[in-house]
Amino acid sequence: MTATELTVEGVTLSAGARRLVRDVSLTARPGEVIGLVGPNGSGKSSLLRAVYRVLRPDSGCVRVDGADAWSLPVRRLARTLAAVVQESGADFDLTVREVVAMGRTPHKRLLDGDTAEDARFIAAALASVDAAGLADRSFGRLSGGERQRVLIARALAQRPALLVLDEPTNHLDVRHQLEVLGLLRRLPATVLVALHDLNLAAYYCDRLYVLCDGEVHASGPPAEVLTARLLAEVYGVRGEVAVHPRTGAPQVTFLPEEPAERAGTAVDHHAP
Repeated sequence: MTATELTVEGVTLSAGARRLVRDVSLTARPGEVIGLVGPNGSGKSSLLRAVYRVLRPDSGCVRVDGADAWSLPVRRLARTLAAVVQESGADFDLTVREVVAMGRTPHKRLLDGDTAEDARFIAAALASVDAAGLADRSFGRLSGGERQRVLIARALAQRPALLVLDEPTNHLDVRHQLEVLGLLRRLPATVLVALHDLNLAAYYCDRLYVLCDGEVHASGPPAEVLTARLLAEVYGVRGEVAVHPRTGAPQVTFLPEEPAERAGTAVDHHAP
């Protein structure tokens, strides 16, 4: 596993007449953890789909170490890039170990069985997400959080140089959120991850790209990007951003509406 560089150059995406992403560019340098943040519908998932080759750009280019990702043979790209998506697909009628073993497929020839090396990678991936004890369980009988950890393990078993994740902390409890993001931070890989939690993004990501209405509204180190003004402009909420006294990372605190602000939308029960 050796980190690679990802470059998104002026990507525009559409679904019918609807524009999903407009002229988005970003760079993830080898070994960086890059966060995509923004409100629902801002284009995060759509952009990730263009990176892992599900949604073809109308214009622009996705490059992996300088090569057009959409021109690479599927098998070659699968040896470099792994994705964890929000939709798990279906209730696999497989054990957890068998699901994670799917991550080894790009490294094998057709009909090859698992080798001792495959077994080591599978076991290590399961252990890294605290799922070793689930190995013989049916994937379809797991909880949402357990499934999420198994799907992350499947991507890790692939030994990717580039890892793309869409809301990987969904369904996870606080402990496993921290463990998974800490793991991504330590990987010898380049990571592009969409996150909703701004405080987690601020702590674990090297740089952030803030999407709003399908465009990059701001980008840079978390300390430069996360401001009270950005929270108002992008999320439409009041908030404060301070430096956490122990971690040194930006800490976002959202503020409730003032009574006068709520009054503007309150129902007048005395009206005739």
